Amino acid sequence: MISVLILTLNEELNLPACLESVRWSDDIVVLDSGSTDRTVEIAKAAGARVVHRPFDDERSHRTASLSLGFRHPWVYNPDADEVTPLELAEEMKAVVSDRGRAEVAYRVRFKNMFRGRWLRRSGLYPTWVVRLFRPERVRFARTINLQYVIDGPEGRLNSHFLHYSFNKGMDHWREKHRRYAALEAEDNLRELRECPVDVPGLFDIGAPVRRRRALKLLSMRLPFRPWLRFLYMYVLRMGFLDGGPGLEYCRLMKWYEGEIVRNMRLLRENR
Repeated sequence: MISVLILTLNEELNLPACLESVRWSDDIVVLDSGSTDRTVEIAKAAGARVVHRPFDDERSHRTASLSLGFRHPWVYNPDADEVTPLELAEEMKAVVSDRGRAEVAYRVRFKNMFRGRWLRRSGLYPTWVVRLFRPERVRFARTINLQYVIDGPEGRLNSHFLHYSFNKGMDHWREKHRRYAALEAEDNLRELRECPVDVPGLFDIGAPVRRRRALKLLSMRLPFRPWLRFLYMYVLRMGFLDGGPGLEYCRLMKWYEGEIVRNMRLLRENR
């Protein structure tokens, strides 16, 4: 009914919980890009089909992942650090079984988990991401923080998945986001040249994906971006209600925004 696709690189800490939460699928495919830990062993032990592909860039890698010969027409694509509650699994099964639906992809909200709690405010909930789709109707834009371009109607699911992005420790998180910041800086500079601010989208409350995109395009043009991001998350979105973990998370995202700005400045100086 639904195939499961998981992309991995050294995910032995995250993968067991992710796989356990999708045991309801009879077609689990793991696309591994050269793990040196027990990731492949864990995947095979869980009955997953493992495909190997060297990583080049995220857009190319994910595009290649759509052509792996899935058993079912629908694909659920959790990240390795995500856990799928039973409620979400049952809802996905129900919508793909309903032949009267026109949707070719579904967005899902997630609960961002940090220091043992759900960051409801500072985690910018609700953020809607594509996780369930028909692979032939999907393509990707941008190099980092990919945008899903869907050829057909989209829907939304009521259930959530859980996101554990800090399971590998703070050092790993920072190193990963240093890499992301370098790629994000390149995309930001290109979008500053090519994409004007979508002013109507800033006020389109009924289209959160469009509004989030418009806010991002606006923020690229503002001074003091790291502090603005912190104030937006901690004050305007009331991240202070998430207690100590909320403050720490907002500080981390301020640092990440600063890394993007720093990389943008370096790219401009070297041109």
